[in-house]
Amino acid sequence: MAPAERLRALEEKVLERPDDAFPRYGLAMCYRSLGRAEEAVSAFEELRRRHPDYVPTYLMLGQVLSSLGRVDEAVRAFEAGVALAAKKLDRHAEGELARALEELRSEAAGSRGP
Repeated sequence: MAPAERLRALEEKVLERPDDAFPRYGLAMCYRSLGRAEEAVSAFEELRRRHPDYVPTYLMLGQVLSSLGRVDEAVRAFEAGVALAAKKLDRHAEGELARALEELRSEAAGSRGP
């Protein structure tokens, strides 16, 4: 399926099933893969609003925010994801989010200089 067709299909699925997390996540990821970062952020934020316990949202949202230079927001997304993953006892996701958070903090500290 061509990217534009996939995007249309996901948008339709979200309209058909607005409270289903999976199509919303797919739509956000599709925006991300198409380089439509602001739309991806909006889609991830809507997903987080509707499904605050959907752990993968936090990693992807943080990564997209980071790519846009919105470091403080990315840090908050990663921190929230770490806390949620810990609460859900999802050690794998917790570790991934913690690594992403540490890398972002290291990059931010390095860009400030000595």
